[in-house]
Amino acid sequence: MAFVDEARIAVKAGSGGKGCESFYSDKFTRYPRPDGGDGGNGGDIAFVADQGIQTLLDYRFKQHYTAASGGHASSKGKRGRDGVDCSLRVPVGTIIRDYDTGLLIKDLTEHGQSVVVVKGGRGGIGNAHRKVVKPPQPGEERIIHLELKIIADVGLVGFPNAGKSTLISAISKVKSKVASYPFTTKQPILGIVEQEDSKFVMADLPGLIEGAHLGKGLGDRFLKHAERTKILVHVIDMAGSEERDPYDDYKKITHELEAYSDDLSIKSTMVVANKMDLPAAAGNLKKFKRKFKGELFEVSALEKQGLEKLVDRIIEVLCRENSPKKSNV
Repeated sequence: MAFVDEARIAVKAGSGGKGCESFYSDKFTRYPRPDGGDGGNGGDIAFVADQGIQTLLDYRFKQHYTAASGGHASSKGKRGRDGVDCSLRVPVGTIIRDYDTGLLIKDLTEHGQSVVVVKGGRGGIGNAHRKVVKPPQPGEERIIHLELKIIADVGLVGFPNAGKSTLISAISKVKSKVASYPFTTKQPILGIVEQEDSKFVMADLPGLIEGAHLGKGLGDRFLKHAERTKILVHVIDMAGSEERDPYDDYKKITHELEAYSDDLSIKSTMVVANKMDLPAAAGNLKKFKRKFKGELFEVSALEKQGLEKLVDRIIEVLCRENSPKKSNV
C-alpha cells in the first residue's frame, strides 16, 4: 500500500428539503387549513479518526464528497426525511484544515475522535406553521486540506543506510524492507515493541540528508512525522560504510532537526552507534567519543547485539515522559 500523507478534497453537505404548501379541507371544514410539513435537514460531513487506517491514499483517487440532501415534505404535516450524514475515515494523526484560509479545524490524535466540517442545510418550513412557506437552505461546502503526521512514541532518524530498518525489524514485530542501498525506506514504518509489561510504538522514518529541512532528498516531507514522537533515536553508521565520518553525520542530522523545528530541538534524544559488528566501527567509535560526551548505545542491529539495553532505556525515558508533571504552585 502506498503511503500518502497529504490530500486535498472538496466536501459539500446536503441541502435541506423543500417545505410543503398545502391546505386541508373536507365537508366539515369551512376554511381550508394549512397543513404543509417541513422539509428534512441535509446531511453533515464529518471526519473520524480510525487506527485501522494508515494512509490518505483513498483521498487521492476520490476528491469530491457530497452528503445526502433532505427529503421534501408533503401534506398532512408530513416532514421530509433527514439526509444521511457522510462519515469520512482518516488515520489517527490527521490534521484537518480549511484549504483556502489555512484555518485549523481539528487535529485528530485519538481513535474515534471526529469533527463535522460542513453542516447540512436546514429544511424548508411548511405552511402548517406559517402562511408563507420558507425555502430550504443549501448545504455548506468547502475545500479541505488533509495532512497526516504519524503518532509514535519513538522515531528513528539518521542518514540513509544507517541501519534504521534493520534496527526496527530486530526489536519490533514489523519487518521493514532492508537493502544495502540508500533510501530503502521511502515511507514511515511503524513497529510495536513489547517487553514484559511495557509496550511502545516505534517509527522508522526515511533517511535524511544534509539540507533536509529545506526539502532536499525526502526532506521536510518526513521531518514533520518526527514532531509527533516523544523520543528521537539518532542511528549512526559507526562503521562509516558509506565513506562518511560518523561524528560529521551526527552533527549534520542534529542541525537538520534543529533547523526544521524548535519542537524537535527540545525532544529527548538517544544516540545509537550501529554496525558495531563491522571492523572499522571500533576505531571510529574511539574518535567519536573524543567529541561526543553524552550517553551512547553501542549496538549491532544485524547481529541483535546491545538491543536490550537500548530498549530498557527507551522504556525508562517514556515512563518519565508520560508521568504527570509536578506543579510548581
